[in-house]
Amino acid sequence: METAFIWAQDRNRVIGRDGKLPWRLADDLKFFKATTLNQAVIMGRRTFAGMGSRALPQRQNIVLTHQADFQAPDGVVVVHSMEAALNAANTGDHDVAFVIGGAGVFTSFLTAVGNPDKLYVTRIHGAFEGDTKMVLLPWSQYRRDSARTVIAADPKLTHTFEQWVYAPQPPHTSEG
Repeated sequence: METAFIWAQDRNRVIGRDGKLPWRLADDLKFFKATTLNQAVIMGRRTFAGMGSRALPQRQNIVLTHQADFQAPDGVVVVHSMEAALNAANTGDHDVAFVIGGAGVFTSFLTAVGNPDKLYVTRIHGAFEGDTKMVLLPWSQYRRDSARTVIAADPKLTHTFEQWVYAPQPPHTSEG
């Protein structure tokens, strides 16, 4: 199974404010839905709560939490480790396990697993107030596969959809 991160960020890496997105961008929500439909989505408890504590339709919803007594509605798998999240994603008929946030879950994935196979980022050209930033990623180990910019009426909301593929450079060896 392929792994991927999918998120939107502003020009300062802001991804959230008070548990929600700091912007309203219908284009990005449509892209997110089309990309993650019929796949597994792994999220943290706070991200799940920020979405109204409801399962995303037509996706396998996996919530990663440290709360042992956390209860989720039917159709949501609750796990307590990234390994358990990936095992749950592997039980379904999915091609991709998408990590959708928040920042702590992205960090947990990088620590437990390493770099995901793909990155789907919506870069919003403006700056927004926020309290959560995207983790730093090893961009030099990825190559951009595609990019499409959408000009918005509000220049702050102009955004670029980018897809990146993991392509680590082999270590340089010298012949002597």
